[in-house]
Amino acid sequence: MKFNANSLPNDPEQLKQMLLELQQRMDEELAQKDNELVEKDVAYQILLERYNLKLANEYSKKSERMPGADEVFNEVELVLDEHDKKLLAETNSDAITKTKPKRKPLPQALPRKEVVVDIIDADKVCDCCQSPLHKMGESSSEALEFMPAHIKVIKTIRPKYTCRQCERVGIESVVKTALMPATPIPKSIATPSLLSQIISCKYQFGLPLNRQETMFSDIGLELSRQTMSSWMLRSAQLLEPLYRRLKEVLLAEPAIFADETPLKVIKAEKTTSYMWVYCCGSDRPSETTNIVLYDYHNSRAAQCAIDFLDGYQGYMHVDGYKAYGLTEAKLVACLAHIRRKFIDAKKIHAKAKTGKVDVVLNLIGKLYGLEQRIKGKSSEDKFNSRQSHAKPIVKELHHWLIKHKDKIPPKSKLGEAISYSLNQFDKFQRYLEDGRLSIDNNRAERAIKPFVIGRKAWLFSNTCNGAHASAILYSIVETALCRMRHNAVYTERKTMPNHLAESYNTKILAYNCFGIV
Repeated sequence: MKFNANSLPNDPEQLKQMLLELQQRMDEELAQKDNELVEKDVAYQILLERYNLKLANEYSKKSERMPGADEVFNEVELVLDEHDKKLLAETNSDAITKTKPKRKPLPQALPRKEVVVDIIDADKVCDCCQSPLHKMGESSSEALEFMPAHIKVIKTIRPKYTCRQCERVGIESVVKTALMPATPIPKSIATPSLLSQIISCKYQFGLPLNRQETMFSDIGLELSRQTMSSWMLRSAQLLEPLYRRLKEVLLAEPAIFADETPLKVIKAEKTTSYMWVYCCGSDRPSETTNIVLYDYHNSRAAQCAIDFLDGYQGYMHVDGYKAYGLTEAKLVACLAHIRRKFIDAKKIHAKAKTGKVDVVLNLIGKLYGLEQRIKGKSSEDKFNSRQSHAKPIVKELHHWLIKHKDKIPPKSKLGEAISYSLNQFDKFQRYLEDGRLSIDNNRAERAIKPFVIGRKAWLFSNTCNGAHASAILYSIVETALCRMRHNAVYTERKTMPNHLAESYNTKILAYNCFGIV
């Protein structure tokens, strides 16, 4: 606004009033511009954080134990008070001693062939006096030799018998022959061992059927992927009663784990389908009930989990997906997901900088250190240890989150991590209630990993029936892997189709295949 000297009043009081009004307007405009600059700076910092996090995820270490760092950081988040410094000083005293790697001996159960490499008889004399040499000892070493798999044809011959006397007198002759042995797929060339091989290659090792088709072709056997695909569908139908029995046993457990991952199905109503996974126990052979079940749906709606759980009211370890909250289960949140949020915040800090995020990671590290010490103990011992050692750390962590909730910008990565943690904290600290519960949902994430790895190879399912069959076959394979590792797994799957062909009693099947009553 411009003023003309002739238009200004001559009264000093009026001039003072006009000057005050002008100053007030200028202050308001400057404050408005300052606010705009602050908003732009916050938006810039958020975009910069996302950019640096993207760089860190792409090019830095992927391990959550030692997160990568970048060059851009927020000084406000790095200001530590005395309480934070005290918490950082209280690090875990358990030092991990690294052992020197040593080659393990080859399994004694493997067959061995001795090859003697000796010198010729002419060299078995002394070079000095020409006296004969005697054997003083020997040196030995072992190496592995691989024998490629071989295929053979099993020709089943059933002699037929008839009565010559009846043939001579003209009476109707009866022909007797043995019954055809039970086979998984009648009138098919597929034996239990062949089906087990195809199932293992695809659902355990992620080898698509088209690559298996090439492998069989290389040894002179023509097996089309269409034929093998129909065999997989038929095998899944045979295994479905066993799948249902395993589901009954799973839902009878006091605590289970759940997760989900996307899947592309070409001939489905929606573009993206989902494979849900539910499991219990451990992914290693143990005395507990170890079951992994996959459940395919063309949706990620809560109704999918509700239908599978069928009124289950026990504990269920989950991530932060809200659909699980609509089930009747008691949800237990995952500390690994909470830690992952702070790991992302740590990645955007400068190298060698210690900030508030390190305080949280230090407390979380103490909780995991305690879990490592009580690993393998009874549920009662775990409960007592958590009550006496973990509970104070959990309270300290919750107090820190509440204290810094309003101090950290909510849209920053650290602010987002704090908000997520507080939203999940009531469900997370529920793991202190029972020694049978786990501190995180890594059991489900490890169970779904084989499917994710296989998905990178075969990319998609053609039909919903094929995806449903994959869910059943993945369930049987992963459950077998949890209970029996290595060579016992192949032996068990090789005999499993015979069990299915001979009996449809699901309890007998569960006992014969997995020892589950």
